[in-house]
Amino acid sequence: SRLEPFSRRGPAEEARPGAAVTVLCPDCDSEVDLPRAGPAGLTTDHLALDEVFLETLVTDGPLGCDLCGEPGAEGRCEECCVNLCEFCCQAHRRQRRTASHSVQGLEELKAGGRLCRPVLCSVHPGQELRLFCQPCDLPVCPECAATLHRDHRCCPAHDVIDRHGDRIRELVSAHLRPRLERLEENLRKVDISQDALQARVDSAASEVRAFARGYACAVEAHCLTLLRRLEDIRAQRRTQLHLQRAQLQQALLDVRGAVEFAERLLSCGSDAEILSAKGVTLRRLASLAEGGRDPRPAPAPEEAAALSFLPAEPAGEVQGYPVVGVIRCQAVDVSRCSVEGEGLQSATVGQRGHFTLVCRDSAGQQVARGGEHVLVSVVHKEKRSCTVEATVSDRGDGSYSVTFTPEEAGPHSVWVCVRAQHVKGSPFSLTVQRKFRRHGGTFHCCSFCSSGGDREARCGCPGTMPGGFKGCGHAHQGHPGKPHWSCCGSTVESSECLPLSVLAAVSPRAHLRTVEL
Repeated sequence: SRLEPFSRRGPAEEARPGAAVTVLCPDCDSEVDLPRAGPAGLTTDHLALDEVFLETLVTDGPLGCDLCGEPGAEGRCEECCVNLCEFCCQAHRRQRRTASHSVQGLEELKAGGRLCRPVLCSVHPGQELRLFCQPCDLPVCPECAATLHRDHRCCPAHDVIDRHGDRIRELVSAHLRPRLERLEENLRKVDISQDALQARVDSAASEVRAFARGYACAVEAHCLTLLRRLEDIRAQRRTQLHLQRAQLQQALLDVRGAVEFAERLLSCGSDAEILSAKGVTLRRLASLAEGGRDPRPAPAPEEAAALSFLPAEPAGEVQGYPVVGVIRCQAVDVSRCSVEGEGLQSATVGQRGHFTLVCRDSAGQQVARGGEHVLVSVVHKEKRSCTVEATVSDRGDGSYSVTFTPEEAGPHSVWVCVRAQHVKGSPFSLTVQRKFRRHGGTFHCCSFCSSGGDREARCGCPGTMPGGFKGCGHAHQGHPGKPHWSCCGSTVESSECLPLSVLAAVSPRAHLRTVEL
């Protein structure tokens, strides 16, 4: 691999001659200190050189002779590392200096797929590295062993290759191969995770686009709904205003005609004419003066145009998507007003009843303001003179709390009016129940037992007991023969207490039988 300079020393140290230089391999990120001889002193990668030559041999086609330059090289000297033509191959074998060199055919090398050539010594060209210097831990040639390493222990390479090869194989098989498998497995998982991530991102992007398209369609549909709502409000308000205008014009014509006739009669008519038309004229003027035929009062301009758009208020869902933005029509539509609460279902004498009036607009939405003229009247249907005072409390949010306390039992009518008009369902029918009379005594077998023999203890039953006892006793005269209430004498435990009028009619000496409710 290509090495790039990389130094941790300062500029002054790098400028000194002979200073060591550290290079960084761009492939494995390893730091290597260059020897003093420079890059040429690095270990040669013979396998890489063989692969380069074989690749050149396969891809570049016929090679030329490196000695004579003629094309069509047929062999290669492994020791000299040169390509030779047929003539140079024969001459290479005849020369004494190169007669021992191994010359292989290029076709054989191409078919074999690898080079089997000796590794030559860089100090003594032509000498093969056949020995191994153990102190220097380097392969050497015989001449190096005899000169440069003569005091070192040098052994044949084939004698030590097993020991060093086994160490390499042990590191590869015991440590690096499992780690390689783990790294490959983790890399495969990372690739799978990347593919899954990309697939999920693509799926989420499709979902986002589909959601955006659907949401845009929902917003557009909601917009059309709001516009139609505005058009409906405009048409409804316009119809109401046209009707009120026609009613007011008719009332104006009636009143103006009556006034003009009366004034002309008084100013131009004789006494006899005035007296003869007096009856018809007075009845007409009286009916108009009472205002019985006056139409509904015209709303104020700001009330007739009272509507607003609330862009941040939730408007429910459209096509499955939540949307916001509603139109509030602030004008009260009496036909849409509603009454809620149990106070219109049932009531009890002496107990406060309660219900709520909710004012709504033409869309059925609750009006967000108060101030309406609300009239509530509670009248007994059988006793017209019996009226119940009702209290109306304005909550300021379009709802009104109504409370009343009936004093008479029986059927009642509840009138609920907004702006002098009945709300839907008014007048309501209400039945007021009589107040339940609870027992104030004790449910006992007799006065003697419940009081512990007290002579002053009394009982509501007609029973008596001799010996100065004022209450009842077992098997004595008037005792009902079963447990009963001491306050009224009723023999039913879950019953209503008998009224005082019944108790006043009961005499301790009488034979009035107890009535079971």
